[in-house]
Amino acid sequence: MNENIIKLMVALLIGALIGAEREYKNKSAGFRTIILICVGSTLFTIFSIEIGGLNPDRIAANIITGIGFIGAGAIFRFENRVTGLTTATTIWASAALGMGIGAGYFAFSLIAALLVLIVLYAFIWLQNIIDKAHHIRRYKIVNVFQEHSIDKYDELFIKFNLKAEREKKHLIGNQISGIWNATGSEENHKLFLKELLKDKEIKELEF
Repeated sequence: MNENIIKLMVALLIGALIGAEREYKNKSAGFRTIILICVGSTLFTIFSIEIGGLNPDRIAANIITGIGFIGAGAIFRFENRVTGLTTATTIWASAALGMGIGAGYFAFSLIAALLVLIVLYAFIWLQNIIDKAHHIRRYKIVNVFQEHSIDKYDELFIKFNLKAEREKKHLIGNQISGIWNATGSEENHKLFLKELLKDKEIKELEF
């Protein structure tokens, strides 16, 4: 079998393994997208070597620019949260693997692909442990304005061992709202939220 065909098949397999993880987690760049990125990078690298002449890297070099645009499309910002960074870096890594395969670095690319798969599949448990111990949540509390009506929640954060930074507060009519970014264990957040839900003075709560 032609070596270039083998390269494309290897790229398809690696792209499928990585893409399956993104598809399972219902990410914006899923199964087919990652496969096409990996195979496409391999194809461009092959063409760059075959028709590049004295500059065999001139076509392949533009893969990085193109992948940058695709990766940027996977990143979203909502309020104070940024999502899609893992998907964007997975796209970037998949393109790099495709380039390595296209250049003929089979063994090295397969080892790199294995490391990517370990990070995506196996390291999720470590991430969950870290998240539970160091969980960041944004709270918005609205209640009827009274003296110290917002300040009392600063003390409540301390009571439940949450490190909170007040972002801002607003007074509209007879209602005052405060926004905090709080850091602490997942369990402490649950206990704090349970306490808030018992507070009859709270008119609106976002978390």
